[in-house]
Amino acid sequence: MSKTSLGMDENVEGFLCYVLGWLTGIIFLVLENKNKFVKFHAAQSLITFVGLTILVYLFSIIPFVGIYLVILTEIFSFGLWLFLMYKSYQGEKYKLPWVGDFAEKMVK
Repeated sequence: MSKTSLGMDENVEGFLCYVLGWLTGIIFLVLENKNKFVKFHAAQSLITFVGLTILVYLFSIIPFVGIYLVILTEIFSFGLWLFLMYKSYQGEKYKLPWVGDFAEKMVK
């Protein structure tokens, strides 16, 4: 594992990109200026969890069935959050479909 501009191991910083969802994604996207692994995970966290937050909001305004869609989305989000933290801590650059490609373009 290589060190980052913040002095941490890249897998630890990659893990931290997901801890508070899009918020830590923004923080590490701004603070990390040299490590592509961390910048990728920060961008992927930002895109993924902003998208899921918007989706939950949109589902919440749908009468009757919306609450069930919100619950399903929240369960999915929680599982994805745990999975992405695990993968990044293992040092793996796991790319989500569509989002991962966009995150790569964003950090280049």
